[in-house]
Amino acid sequence: MTDLLAPLQSLKAGHWFKLICGASFQHLPSVRSLALAYTLAGADCIDVAADPAVIAAAQEGLQAAKDLLNDAKERGYVYQGSLPLLMVSLNDGEDPHFRKAEFNSSECPRDCPRPCETICPAQAIVFNPRDFSGVEAEKCYGCGRCIPVCPYGKIYTKSYISTPCAIAPLVMSKVIDAVEIHTKVGHLAKFRELWQVILPWADQLKVLAISCPDGEGMIDYLKAIIEIITPLRSTLIWQTDGRPMSGDIGDGTTLATVKLGQKVLTAQLPGYVQLAGGTNSYTVAKLKAMELLKGCEYHPQHYVSGIAYGSYARVLLSPILDQLENQEVSLTSMKAKVRLEAEPELLWPAVQLAHSLVSQIKSQQER
Repeated sequence: MTDLLAPLQSLKAGHWFKLICGASFQHLPSVRSLALAYTLAGADCIDVAADPAVIAAAQEGLQAAKDLLNDAKERGYVYQGSLPLLMVSLNDGEDPHFRKAEFNSSECPRDCPRPCETICPAQAIVFNPRDFSGVEAEKCYGCGRCIPVCPYGKIYTKSYISTPCAIAPLVMSKVIDAVEIHTKVGHLAKFRELWQVILPWADQLKVLAISCPDGEGMIDYLKAIIEIITPLRSTLIWQTDGRPMSGDIGDGTTLATVKLGQKVLTAQLPGYVQLAGGTNSYTVAKLKAMELLKGCEYHPQHYVSGIAYGSYARVLLSPILDQLENQEVSLTSMKAKVRLEAEPELLWPAVQLAHSLVSQIKSQQER
């Protein structure tokens, strides 16, 4: 369990930064490296899949970062002396964050231009007749961009429901600090059922986040959720999921999450509002323009307390992580593991890139 003071203070002060590794993203080396780099860049929370192996990889990244905090401070990267919270994501029903793309590569025509391979932001689709062709499941995080571009309609997705019972021991043993529940309007009965499973160990959580996309009757739905989870000892975050897994597409994607954040703020629900879904390098500028940040010259009584970055944050570091993976592949015959912290020529450029994103919201910090 981490020192929780600094991350929760960031939330209260309006400069909370969360890295979303992906509710379905299970590429362990990348999870480890992302957790390491963004921790050293000053992240407040690392959100990962509710998979023990993924959680362990994130923990390794956090521990590796702990040994490098002083170096990061000297380089001007770290804003706080503690590690970020470790969060896992759960779902109460079908959700695009909890799915994987699949197809049978043997059915693909030989003359297909393979637009799926080109468009995949996770580089999860490969064609290698001598090795493997298809979707590398551990890298796929379910964005679905490959589906409409397939000329032959061969790609489909498989969804799954996360199992909270599997992570309960990790919460009780204080490995996990926080849980995020993905829900949507019309899922109240399913949400209540999931909450009943979580309830016996809910008091051990430091943060509970509720992620919900927009929909007719959304505010009433969130109010109904409040009734279910009350009383709640942990800090409550409303994650406004504007355009899920789209932050790396373009600047326009951020508008949906900013508008949704504004909508939830207007409802004045108890808890904090944090943006997600379509967040990218334009998000902070948009919030400033709409005077929705605490650090603005003028801000309303209620303001956006933080931002979560998913696909944009991961793609930002992908060139460096690809180099790291290529080094490991070249050492496969030696059964060697290449760790990001052991490669300073890759580590610090990765941290610098991560910091370029983290610093946007952190610049709102009142000094």
